[in-house]
Amino acid sequence: MTSPRIEAAYAQTALSPEDKDRLSELIAEWQLLSDLSFADLILWVPKRKDYQSWPQGYIAVAHIRPTTAATVFAFDVIGDELNWGDNPRLDQALSQGEIVRDTEPEQVGELLIKEETVPVLYNGHIIAVISRHRDAVQMRSASRLEINYREIAHKIYRMVAEGTFPIQNSIYRAESAPRVGDGLIRLDPNGSIVYASPNARSALSRGGWEVELEDHIFGGVLEAIASGGGEATDETWSAIFSGKNLRRTDLDNSRAILDLLIIPLIEDGDRIGAVVLVRDVTELRRRDRALLTKDATIREIHHRVKNNLQTVSALLRLQSRRVEDPEASQALAEAVRRVASIAIVHETLSTSSAETVLFDEVYDRIIHNAIELSVRPVRLMKTGNFGVFGAQQATPLALVITELIHNSLEHGLAVSGDLLHVDVEVGEENIIVKVIDNGVGLPSGFTFESSSNLGLQIVRTLTENELKGTIKLSRVGNETQAILTFPARKDSL
Repeated sequence: MTSPRIEAAYAQTALSPEDKDRLSELIAEWQLLSDLSFADLILWVPKRKDYQSWPQGYIAVAHIRPTTAATVFAFDVIGDELNWGDNPRLDQALSQGEIVRDTEPEQVGELLIKEETVPVLYNGHIIAVISRHRDAVQMRSASRLEINYREIAHKIYRMVAEGTFPIQNSIYRAESAPRVGDGLIRLDPNGSIVYASPNARSALSRGGWEVELEDHIFGGVLEAIASGGGEATDETWSAIFSGKNLRRTDLDNSRAILDLLIIPLIEDGDRIGAVVLVRDVTELRRRDRALLTKDATIREIHHRVKNNLQTVSALLRLQSRRVEDPEASQALAEAVRRVASIAIVHETLSTSSAETVLFDEVYDRIIHNAIELSVRPVRLMKTGNFGVFGAQQATPLALVITELIHNSLEHGLAVSGDLLHVDVEVGEENIIVKVIDNGVGLPSGFTFESSSNLGLQIVRTLTENELKGTIKLSRVGNETQAILTFPARKDSL
């Protein structure tokens, strides 16, 4: 998304929405250009009303620093403006549509800086100009790696000037895409390896390639590595990495997992080679798989706990049918209800990708089960939403809500009244849940401490020990209110 600062700059230009999208695509990918050319890049957009008007000057809308060399700019230049004529190289690249190179270095502070400019062509118009700034002293003693990087950079800058880079419908624009420093391989038009950086050699060596890379067909190298246990693909590796098309894929064998990205190089409409970026992602992928396995195991555990609880519930239900004592039968029925409430939480966790529960779904199940057992018609009302709770809070909360609802149905609404209202207030510090009914009310002199009701004792114990909260029962007008207050945890909001 473009920042307001950049949008204000764009307002002074002739750029169409499509032009802006194109520049966004370029900015998303030009770390590659900066790293290959060991240079700071600045994107200048001409200030003019339309493409027929002569530009008044330029405004800088983006700036990238290389990860392969020291920056030549200590400060960000975004928003800087130049008048027409202040920088002849920008003017020449814009007016002639040609890359301006071989200029004399200029002293900037303590550094001798060489500047080159590249026009950005799109839909037949020069919509911007890239200025490239490098330390001229470092350029004098270039290694083989640096020479190859710069030659590749020149090819891609030519593509920018011809409007063929960034490649349309690129599928790899992500922070996790391979970078130049991860490993680079240069291919000729036939797919043969011309140059491989040390990191690329190391990555392919870990994948199983033990001889020299150069002069080998890259697709053949991958075929040889994949034959050592790689996953089957619909296409051959030679076809995928022939250099004809932009492709990105993983090569996964028993030794390593390599993230591979191939970018075709094009000049005057003809393919002149390709660049392959290689990244060893073995540990990263294995860690991801381990996390997925762990998550799947945790969900399976919750599923089995749910099944076991349902088995316990069924056994208790069978036992209650054989008991003749009404009090014992009632106690077993209450135990069945409590076990079922815990099972609902584990069932929800077994289908979740995280150790969290959307508690409103749990509440709906609890209230549905409770109303089925009610002996009198009851109007239900719910205000507010519970939201998401961690597993540590969800289980005791489910039991507390179950007990409070059944207490209202069995004692408050069993004789008179017809309304059960649950009100939820989720704050930054505390969560307040009120279970309200308009039934017969509380016995005279009622207190939690003196109550012999097992359900209310469970509510009190879970509230204080598990939820670290408080519970109050009171009569307000013709309503009985159970007010549950407990701290909100970060995983509950």
